[in-house]
This record gives sequence, C-alpha cells and structure tokens, in this order.
Amino acid sequence: MKVAVRTLCEFAARRGDLDFRYTPAPTAEDGIAGHQSVQARRGYGYESEYLLTSECQGLQLSGRADLYNPHKGLLEEIKTHRGDLSRIREHQRALHRAQLRAYGALLCRKEGRQKLKLSLVYYDTVRDKESAVTETATAEELWQELEALCNAFRDWAEQEEHHREQRDEHLASLRFPFPDFRAGQRQLAETVYRNSVQSRRLLLEAPTGLGKTLGTLFPALMALPAAKQDRLFYLTCRNTARQLAVSAVEALRAAQPEPDHWPLRTLELVSKDDACEHPDKACHGDSCPLARGFFDRLPEARAEAVQVREPLTRERLATIATGHDICPYFLAQEMARWCDVIVADVNRMFDQSALLHALVQQNQWRAGLLVDEAHNLVDRARGMYSVRLDQQRLLRVKRGAPKVLKGPLNRVARAWQELVREQEGAGAQPVFLEQLPIRLLPALQGLISGLTDYLADNPPDLSLQELLFESVAFLKLAEQFGDHSLCEFHRSGRGRASVTIQNLVPADFLAPRFASLASVLLFSATLTPGVYHRDLLGLPEDTRFTSLPSPFRADQLQVQFTPHISTRKPDRQASLSPIAALIARQFRERPGHYLAFFSSFDYLKQVADALATETPDVPQRRQLPGMDQHARQDFLAGFQSPRPAVAFAVLGGVFSEGIDLPGDQLIGAFVATLGLPPFDPWHEILKDRLEQRFGAGYDYTYRIPGLQKVAQAAGRVIRTPEDQGVIWLIDDRFLQPANRAMLPGWWFET
Repeated sequence: MKVAVRTLCEFAARRGDLDFRYTPAPTAEDGIAGHQSVQARRGYGYESEYLLTSECQGLQLSGRADLYNPHKGLLEEIKTHRGDLSRIREHQRALHRAQLRAYGALLCRKEGRQKLKLSLVYYDTVRDKESAVTETATAEELWQELEALCNAFRDWAEQEEHHREQRDEHLASLRFPFPDFRAGQRQLAETVYRNSVQSRRLLLEAPTGLGKTLGTLFPALMALPAAKQDRLFYLTCRNTARQLAVSAVEALRAAQPEPDHWPLRTLELVSKDDACEHPDKACHGDSCPLARGFFDRLPEARAEAVQVREPLTRERLATIATGHDICPYFLAQEMARWCDVIVADVNRMFDQSALLHALVQQNQWRAGLLVDEAHNLVDRARGMYSVRLDQQRLLRVKRGAPKVLKGPLNRVARAWQELVREQEGAGAQPVFLEQLPIRLLPALQGLISGLTDYLADNPPDLSLQELLFESVAFLKLAEQFGDHSLCEFHRSGRGRASVTIQNLVPADFLAPRFASLASVLLFSATLTPGVYHRDLLGLPEDTRFTSLPSPFRADQLQVQFTPHISTRKPDRQASLSPIAALIARQFRERPGHYLAFFSSFDYLKQVADALATETPDVPQRRQLPGMDQHARQDFLAGFQSPRPAVAFAVLGGVFSEGIDLPGDQLIGAFVATLGLPPFDPWHEILKDRLEQRFGAGYDYTYRIPGLQKVAQAAGRVIRTPEDQGVIWLIDDRFLQPANRAMLPGWWFET
C-alpha cells in the first residue's frame, strides 16, 4: 500500500493532548514562499524537493524532503510559522521531528549512508528569520524508528487495502434503490457517470423533479472504481441538502443484497458549533477534558468508527466519541482521512483553511466532487474571501483589556483615528479605497502578536479571541489583495467605522481548488448560462455545460406576463394597487395556496397592505425579517392548511429556494421583480471589474443573478409530474428577449 510519509507520521507518531491554542500561521501562499526563500538562499550543493521512496514493513513510502546537501550529509525539513517560536506546541514539534527522521531513514537507505545530520528549520515568514534544531543520527536508529511507525500503521494499512478492494467490488455492481428511474433521471445518471470516468469538469443544469441527489450520488459512486478515485465529496450550500445526501447514501445501503456488509464509509461533517460538547472551553488539554489525552485514546475510537456501516452522522460520531471520552468534532476531522464519501458544506473544500483541500493535497487523492445547488457558490465563495474589520469591536475590547495589551490596542486605535480623519468628508455613505489603509496593517500585526502571547498564557477570553480572529482574517486577505477584491470604508457614527475587504471575483482563489480534483460536477436547476459560473468560479476553459430536459411539460404551467406593470423603483408606488388587484383576481378565480415574491420587505409590506385594504377577503400571511427556525416552520406549515392563502415572501430569501411544496400545497407564484441587485456604487464597481475581465459587466452583475433568483422562486410551483400551477411574472421587462431567454425553456415549449 502506498503511504505518504506525512500521513504515516500523523497516524502513528501523534501522542498526548489536542492543543489548538491559537498560533498565527502563514497563509498557504506564505508557506510556499517561505519554503522557496529558504531553499533559494542555500545556494550551491543543495537539492530541493528531494524525492524519497522505499518499502518498509510492506508499505510503499514516499515523500519529498525540503533540502538535501549530499556533500555535508545534511537533510533539512522546513516548517513555516509567524511570531514567537515558543508558541508551536509540543505535539506539533514531535510530529515535525518524526517526519524529518522518517525522511532521514529513507535517505540513508537510498544513498547508503551510515549516519546523517538532520535539521528542523523553523522559518518566521514575518521576520524572515530561521531557527534550526539540529541533531545527528545513525542510519540504524532511524530505520528502527521508521519500522516502529510502519508496524503501528501496517495492520491499519492492510485493513484499508482490503476495505478498498471490497468497496470497489461492491460499487461496480451497485443497485439502484428503486425499481425504475424517474423520468430523465437515467440521462442524469449517465451524464454524471461519464463525467467521473473521463475526469472532466461539468456544469450541469438539471431541472427540478429529476431526483438530483440520488441521481448524482448513485452514478458517482458506481464510477469510483472505473475512475480510480479515492474519495467522493458531496458538498452543499444548505444543511437540508446535506441531510438529503446522507439519507440517499443510507437508502443505497439498504437496497444492497447484504446491507450489513456495506463497505462504503460515509461521513457527515458539521460545523464546530454544532458538534462541540464544551463550547465554553478552549481546545487544549488544560481546559477541555475531551482534549486531554485525545491522541492517546483516538486509535480505539477510530477503529470503532470505521466498522460502522451506517453513515457517520453527527449523532453517531458523538456516541462513539462519548464512549472513548474524546472530542466528537476532532474525531470527525480524523475520520475525514479514512471515509470514502464526505458530505459537507462547500466551505470544507473552498474556504481559506479548507480541510478537504488540505487532505487532497497531502495524500495526493484522486477525488471526485459533486456540488449541489451550485448556483449559490459564487455568492458563498465571495463571502469566504471577504472580511470586515470593525472599529467598535476594538474600542469595546480596549475599555476592559488587561494592562499588557493597552499598548498594541492603543496603536490600532490611533491608526483607526488617522483613517477616520483621512475620510472625514465621506459622510455616511461607503467610500471605496484605492488601496488598503497602510497605517492600520502594521498596527494590526502588533496587536495579533500581543493577543497571541496573552491568550497562550491566560484563560480563554471570548472578546479577545474574536478580535484576534477578525484581525488575522483581515491581514490574511490584505496580503492577497488585488483586482479581484475591493476595500470599502464606512462610518455610521463616532467610533463606528469599518473597513471591509470584499471579494468580487472568487475565481482567483477557487481555481487551484478545482485543479486539484480528479473530476468536478456542479449541478443546479438554474445554471444558465454556464459561462457565467465557469468564469466567476475559476473553472478551466474546457469545462462543459449541459442542460438536461425537464421532466415537466409546458401544459402543467401557465406563465403569465404583465406588459403594463413596472416594478422599477420610480414606479413602485403606482404598481401597488395593480399588483394587489392581480393577486386578488387570480386567487378568486382559483383559490389555493400562493407565494408572492418581492424585492424587499418594504415593497412586500406595501403590496400586502394594499391587498388587505382593497380586498380584505383574500387571506394572507407574511414573511417577517429575522424569522427564527420555529417561525419559518410555522410559515411553511401554513401551506398544508385547508384554508388557502397568499403568502408574501422576499425574493432570494429562505422561502424562494430549497423548499418542496408539491400538489395543492402551492398552486401558483407571483414574482414582482426581476431580482436585479441595486444599482448602487458597489455593484457599479463590480460591473466595471467584470466588464474589464470578462466583457460581460451588466449581465454578470445584474441580469444573470437576478433572473436566477426568479427561476428558483418560480420553481417552487411545479414539483411533480402531476402538479398544475400558474406563474405571474410582474414587470414589463420580463418580455424583453434578453430577459426571457434566461428563463427555463420548458416553460414555453409547445
């Protein structure tokens, strides 16, 4: 079995406590640059990225040593860090040393050396400073240590190899859990299978009603053996979609001839907030009992988890973790290394510290990717690479901060004051800065160092931690600032300024993530035009776009236009009465449950009030701002009431996608807006940037995002082949050819 040296060491050489006390870490880009900087300064006689491979105890080991000088008999391993070297924890240092000595063993075997000088080089990327820990070891002792690691790993490796063989054998003959495919679902499955086997990238527009969750998971799993893929990631933008995917895997397991011998391991990754048993405690052994001795108890918990046939949901992992007295969240992080299918939020692959991306790179996995509801990924990715720095948070922390932090806090406060003075004439409107606030950045760096030192030696303080994380996130994006992002200054009052790095084009950050994957499938009911998503997400030029035919017929849906109503902002007041009259007329002609979508809560309220005043006999209910989970469930429960009503909701909100209301639960929708974003300065800058880069500024900023929201909202009406319904598109601009072309084609088929 092939094993990376780093994977071997992380499995067999970790001991003691979990310790996640914050230490400022370089970005991935800084880490690469740091390695290159150290390698470049070594000069003549050194070899970089020196490939080492050998067999030990039946394992095929491989790795790349950072630096090797055969003339000096010196092997060097570089680890980058930021700030005080003493903040690197003992368990991390032990792991680093084990990795270096494993490389040393392989090098001695390859070069026939009897002894070797080993140097662990810690490089501070901020101070451009090296700190080396050097030792000399014999080939015999290094090889004995490596054999001990391999012996600890070998039984597991043999088990994993057998697991892979069984998994691939079962998946090659996987049974579909129903007697027949839905209409169009076979074509969906064939498309997904080909994309995986051919290692392609595909944007797939798959209309509502095809059964996309099962229709993508089933063929992607069948393709794993043929595509020689190691892992499959099913990523979602919503928790409900994640639960559907887990249920689909369980349905597949139950449909197999021997479900109790199902060899596929499935893991549901949830957020730390959802999994943590002690949210009031810090993640280290001195604070949390579940972190104390974590790595000593992990092997038995891991061994139990891999024997579970059902998906490893949050609840199942929590039960296992409780039995071994370890942290369930970090048990899930460990199981991500050993599970075949991982169901998670999109941030686990795409955000700045994404676990799955790191594992793909470390283990050189061939991984397949499925992204559900992928039309949301552009906005989600923009959020992942945007960060806001808040003056008010700093001032609030400063008032009660310990004396040792007063200096760095005061320096940041003065930098804020200088920035506010520079923008004194800006008023309450946002100001878009041509460059980042230069004086603020070094002050933040000093604050980060001070906060890190303090938090490492004192009990956890939530307000200080939040300020630290906010500052670190801002500096990380500041280091990568470019034309893909925008810096916005805003001041709403005294001591209430903010600076935000807002991402405009996530492509520059996401492109390496997509490039690392064996196959990529992004699917949704609304991905037209595919080039928009390809460009903004950073998919390669050869990415294909396919739109599958809908299982529904045009005669199931009446699409109505309103050529004499405008919902443009200057026309809003005049539109209230006509829209209310239209809703009332439709409701009286065919009583039932309807959804009426508007561009804002204010517009919604005005039309709902007009309807209540002019036709009080038409029952209605309204989405309210900030509804909690219970209120949202009550709102949705109203669609099952025998008393029909018109439900008012905001376009692009929680009720405009991701809800299923088949049959009489919803028989019609009114969409009183094109869904266009506001024509404000921010969107105008976005339009200019997208025009410069892609030549499609207006479409990429306004038309496409807006009409995708319309199609999603209207898509709530027809959910099954038996449904009948009506959609009113309320704005004369819907009749413009460029806008109508963005709407689902099956609505208008004859």
